[in-house]
Amino acid sequence: FQNEINEVPFFDVQLPYELALKIFQYLGKAELGRCAQVSRTWKILAEDEVLWYRLCQEEGYLLDMSISDHSCWKLALKNCRAREHMLKTNWKNRVGAVSQLRYEPGRVLCDVHCCDGVVMAGYTSGEVRLWDTRTWDYTAPVLAAVPGPGGAGAPPHVSFVRINSSLAVAAHEDGTVSVWSLLLGQEPIHHFQHNQRIQALALAPGGAAVATASGFQVRLESPDDRGFWQTPGTFEIQKLVNFLNLVPDVTGSPVAVAAAEDIVYLLKAEDPGRILHSVYGQPVTCLDVAAHEAAFGIKTFGWLLNEPNQILLYNLETNQCVTKVGNSIGDFSCVNLHSSPPNMLVAGNKDRRVRVFDLRRGEAVCSVHGHQLGVCAVQMDEWKLVSGGEEGLVCVWDQRMATKLWEMHARHPVRHVWFNSHSLITANIPEEKNPRGSSITEDDPSLHRKYRGVIYSYEFSVDQLAVDSVLPICRSSYDEVSGYNYNIGLAVPYDSI
Repeated sequence: FQNEINEVPFFDVQLPYELALKIFQYLGKAELGRCAQVSRTWKILAEDEVLWYRLCQEEGYLLDMSISDHSCWKLALKNCRAREHMLKTNWKNRVGAVSQLRYEPGRVLCDVHCCDGVVMAGYTSGEVRLWDTRTWDYTAPVLAAVPGPGGAGAPPHVSFVRINSSLAVAAHEDGTVSVWSLLLGQEPIHHFQHNQRIQALALAPGGAAVATASGFQVRLESPDDRGFWQTPGTFEIQKLVNFLNLVPDVTGSPVAVAAAEDIVYLLKAEDPGRILHSVYGQPVTCLDVAAHEAAFGIKTFGWLLNEPNQILLYNLETNQCVTKVGNSIGDFSCVNLHSSPPNMLVAGNKDRRVRVFDLRRGEAVCSVHGHQLGVCAVQMDEWKLVSGGEEGLVCVWDQRMATKLWEMHARHPVRHVWFNSHSLITANIPEEKNPRGSSITEDDPSLHRKYRGVIYSYEFSVDQLAVDSVLPICRSSYDEVSGYNYNIGLAVPYDSI
């Protein structure tokens, strides 16, 4: 029954609760746990909700919540850390569920893009489909296309698709571009036409701007304050555009970065088109853009032995080259800057290697080798890499150990890789959209299965899903009558009859 406030050292004076809390806020989780064992008074202080809410926010958990949303923030932090550890273990051991985002026979996959688990795919039939992999209900609505002139004939192939949190864009072989709002339904909200085939399509990651490159022209489209679409800029380029990206998080008019053979342009609505980089005879092989920087690979032809293939990083505000990394014999075939951790960059090469570069030191910190052909898609986070190769191999790597955790193989080149903390989406897209020597019809599903391409969705948080962890194909409703299109529901004990 002693007076603990006066008896405990460090509180031998009458200290106000707010001031004691101010002192405790400099402690971490382990220190607060030790302090909670000193006395009853310190336990009350060490388990104050303000302290644990701040620790939760500092570690990056539940950032969109206020302090009143949880009654026990210490338990909330513990659950978040346990789930993160479970997800990391599942990623490493390949524990989870894998599904194929299927489509009816007779169609070949043309392009795939995804944003926050929503997958968009375009097909040779001219159809564009969406899947929301955040739910197990993998029914894919068809986005309605704008009818062609006269409405005659089948719609042309889809060339490119792009999606962000609010918009979906598709470009077709005949130069038509359709824009849908993900909030307003399946009818396009904007449509425009190019006279020639479109070589590149870009959509702002967080905005409502669209950029297209057709022939020697680059066109920017964006809505005004009232929602009416307009063309803030049209640029004439000296050469054909190979790569096109929109700079994210730009206020006002959209800003695009275009690579046309050996010239990289910075395209703003008020400027005629500024040349960011140009070296004759060194074509650009890949391009990626972040909020303030652009990274692209350049190829040399061997007569400059002291300058092998490199990746250049340019600052988009000063238009100056910040650093050069790489020095590889092979061509850099893909680069990912925008979704990499700060000051890091990951690139894939035709020499079958995946390299992680530290931009502060200007050198590679990790180099892994495991593909049979060139690498064509890469992404990384703080501890892992995911790479896709031309031979159809998807590899997951531990970055610190530089070792392969597991791999998955399909028939066609991996053209798209996307992941977040709990899911992974990969797309194997065929090179040949009209395979010769085979009649891809709905009556011949075996040939179609061979040539159509495939989209895989991996879910690593199945321990959290309980009953929902049963694969969609195993949840039969017993009303499917067609068996040849690989959509047979299997009978398992978990069925709801």
